[in-house]
Amino acid sequence: MREAKAAVADGKGSFTIETITVDEPDRDEVLVEIKASGVCHTDWDSLGWGKRIILGHEGAGVVAAVGPAVTRVVVGDPVILNWATPCYTCFQCQEGNQHLCENNSPVTSGNKLNGGHARLESTRHQGTPIERSFGLGTLGTYSMVREAAVVKINVEIPFPSASILGCGVMTGFGSVVNAAKVKAGSSVVVLGAGGVGLNVIQGARISGAARVIAVDIVPERLKMAEFFGATDIILADREDEGLLRAATMVKSMTSGRGADYAFECTAVPALGAAPLAMIRNAGMACQVSGIEQTITIDMNLFEWDKIYINPLYGKCRPEIDFPKLLALYASGDLLLDEMITRTYALDQLGEAFDDMHRGRNAKGVIVF
Repeated sequence: MREAKAAVADGKGSFTIETITVDEPDRDEVLVEIKASGVCHTDWDSLGWGKRIILGHEGAGVVAAVGPAVTRVVVGDPVILNWATPCYTCFQCQEGNQHLCENNSPVTSGNKLNGGHARLESTRHQGTPIERSFGLGTLGTYSMVREAAVVKINVEIPFPSASILGCGVMTGFGSVVNAAKVKAGSSVVVLGAGGVGLNVIQGARISGAARVIAVDIVPERLKMAEFFGATDIILADREDEGLLRAATMVKSMTSGRGADYAFECTAVPALGAAPLAMIRNAGMACQVSGIEQTITIDMNLFEWDKIYINPLYGKCRPEIDFPKLLALYASGDLLLDEMITRTYALDQLGEAFDDMHRGRNAKGVIVF
């Protein structure tokens, strides 16, 4: 058994830094010493999930111990953690939709805390088992996970840069490459230039999009968007309902038709339909940010032959996609080091959340 420090949510909107204990791994479990954990809006949301949990779902570290059935990693291996752990045997996994695993997914299996992951009782707070956000709990010095939740790092990369692959980068990049399948020479508009939106921009750039238009209300974010690959920027107005005025500007930039693809990355429910206003007839709108609230859509926005998709986690297949992302990083095409605006100690998590909400960071990372 090992002692660890972790950020523990009270389920009512707050968190504290606590001492927890973690068992040695059993069966196919892997004990990971976390070296870095990205700070994500979902981590903030999980403060209010109604129960005590260890925060964090975006991490990288070093294998500290393995169970007797583990074959793919050994002690000392650097790894990225993956929150959508596939079982590889259910209907969706067999269909290639590993991110939608019917047995393990913390989203589609109905358990967004610990479903399908390592033993709940392996991690305790004050002697009582405590759940880990998305079965990971990366905002702590140790995390117990299943072998299927880790992918070995095979290139030279700092742990902060590796950690953000586990959610924000994969979600943005995968939405472009795996879900929308953006074509070379096409036009793309990205609504929201936060961490996920910047990786949509990177995915569009790497896919060969000829025009990448970033839309945001924060000038500093638009500067970052240009750095990561936006060819054009639009500073939107908070009072622009549904971003319809911004949509007019997008159309003026795209031969009057609208963009071929539009990606919503704001997580603002009122903008759920906004990408439909940005695209041409027979174009594709992609809702990336995970809006789950009820919204009203003017069906005229669908005219004509427009497609609206809502992919999860960039349709991630961890054993396939993470090595691809690492290779793109190694070649210099995927910018990750540059995305880490600031690093923090664990006891600065509150400050990291504040910087995130104020739009100060492309990405903030907790470093252990």
